[in-house]
Amino acid sequence: MSDTQTLIENRPPSVATVFLERVAATPDKEAYRYPVPPASGAGPDDWKSLSWAQAADRVTAIAAGLIELGVGPEERVALASTTRIEWVLTDLGILCAGAATTTVYPQTNADESAFILADSGSRVLIAEDVEQLAKARQRRTDLPGLAHVVVIDPRGVRDAAPADEPDGWVITLDELQARGAARLEKDPDLIRERVSAITADQLATLIYTSGTTGRPKGVRLPHDCWSYMAKAIAATGLIYPDDVQYLWLPLAHVFGKVLTSGQVEVGHVTAVDGRVDKIIENLPVVQPTYMAAVPRIFEKVYNGVAAKARAGGAAKYKIFQWAAGVAREYAKVTQDTYRRTGRASAPLGLGAKHKIADALVYSKLREAFGGRMRACVSGSAALAPDIGYFFAGAGVHILEGYGLTESSAASFVNPGEAYRTGTVGKPLPGTEVRIAEDGEVLLRGPGIMQGYHGLPDKTAEVLEADGWFHTGDIGELSADGYLRITDRKKDLIKTSGGKYIAPAEAEGQFKAVCPFVSNILVHGADRNFCTALIALDEPSIMDWAKEHGLAGKSYAEVVAAPATVALVDGYVQRLNEGLQRWQAIRKFRLLPRDLDIEHGELTPSLKLKRPVVEREYRHLIDEMYAGAREA
Repeated sequence: MSDTQTLIENRPPSVATVFLERVAATPDKEAYRYPVPPASGAGPDDWKSLSWAQAADRVTAIAAGLIELGVGPEERVALASTTRIEWVLTDLGILCAGAATTTVYPQTNADESAFILADSGSRVLIAEDVEQLAKARQRRTDLPGLAHVVVIDPRGVRDAAPADEPDGWVITLDELQARGAARLEKDPDLIRERVSAITADQLATLIYTSGTTGRPKGVRLPHDCWSYMAKAIAATGLIYPDDVQYLWLPLAHVFGKVLTSGQVEVGHVTAVDGRVDKIIENLPVVQPTYMAAVPRIFEKVYNGVAAKARAGGAAKYKIFQWAAGVAREYAKVTQDTYRRTGRASAPLGLGAKHKIADALVYSKLREAFGGRMRACVSGSAALAPDIGYFFAGAGVHILEGYGLTESSAASFVNPGEAYRTGTVGKPLPGTEVRIAEDGEVLLRGPGIMQGYHGLPDKTAEVLEADGWFHTGDIGELSADGYLRITDRKKDLIKTSGGKYIAPAEAEGQFKAVCPFVSNILVHGADRNFCTALIALDEPSIMDWAKEHGLAGKSYAEVVAAPATVALVDGYVQRLNEGLQRWQAIRKFRLLPRDLDIEHGELTPSLKLKRPVVEREYRHLIDEMYAGAREA
């Protein structure tokens, strides 16, 4: 048995155990950094740190406080908050109490929040602030099982309490920790005893998938899933004890959540701040060595760099376009030579051009990422290969990974220097994969869910008796084990002419071709040609508009302007040059606003909800096919 197999097969029953082991091993080492905004509201944030021992003091106080509230093993504690240090500490506290975390996106409305709280049977809700508390107060009579709400940010909590609210139904996180600390003074071994009693198959997390139709399903992930993930991520060799991770992803999403497990096992520093509008500002301050993100973030950075170059004048933009082409060529050549020889190299001429482009463009890009970024991990959706190659050639290495909520997020990841853009890499140690006859990717291993909460029929649809999980994704495996995801099984388009089309392929290519695009949806099911709905990136297109006689116009007016339509049409024609005839986009419409989470068109991880978008903009789709002869 290899060292890796031993590490994984002899894993502890829970990540709570892994956490206590980490605290014992490196109590004084820095564990977390988090921002404290200035009291005046102006100026830079003050970043504070917690050692592992300091984090443990807060985690065990939270755990003991929950036990004081009557929370028992496997009972659910819901957590509705943005990504912040308290999310991490509270989640660990729930796990160390032997309970289970129900994750709730803070953007979730009151109706769906109430459904999740009721369906999960959550006994306590940890709410970020008065806004999240208000949702629970609004539906309190529908939630008889919800015994308490614990509020992280206490401002205004007592101000709007309804007259009929029971005393003690709402408490602050500080009050919870104080209760827990008092309990630990009397019973110092309480948490260690709770953790030692946790079994591998005990429920640890309920994550509700944001379905495109109907109510979300609760995915049951036991403690063993996170313990396995902690050990398997460490076994990849991709993260080190001296790393600094910048964690901004939503922790209610499985991609963000799994990053906390790997960090506890390896013991490196994590800087936690979920404010997306602060990413650009934070990167030079945090100077991370690795960061995980969704493709939309890399697309925004690429579009922003291109827009900045374009604003600098024709000569500067021409240099950027040349440098981008060199980066892509360099990345493709070096990845190919590494695959064949185990060593990345490029021809002398290409290497010389790359060196010049590095001085002019790439070095500034790396500085924007903090100057120390060794690698980024991209997941949740496919990254357009041309964007991946651009960053790879610029020295910002993006390791694509793959997983689902049902597989605890991290099933595949690209292996460090041997990464291949356009693939999601190889399976994590201990995870099995096979491709079904229809091309569907099947997974089996310790990261797979127990099932959907209270939905045995839905579970049976995707989880076979022998443990194979049907992902719903179509993929291809290379001879040496690299997986490429080609599309969602249910998203494949069959035209009226009988041709199958993977819309994600054309959508990804368009994002690399057009620097103004934010979101694109290709449509064509049961039609005789393909069309597209396109939303433009507001900052980029508005900058362009100022230079082309559209200054002072609103976003909706700019996208409706003939000049804008003509601009985008040029990029659509360029896209079509690389597509088969039946894949080509024959018509398109620009949307009057960008797609977003608030309107339900994107999931919180920024994935497109196709049925929602197609339903909302059905009139534009019908307009594109009006009068067309259907085959």
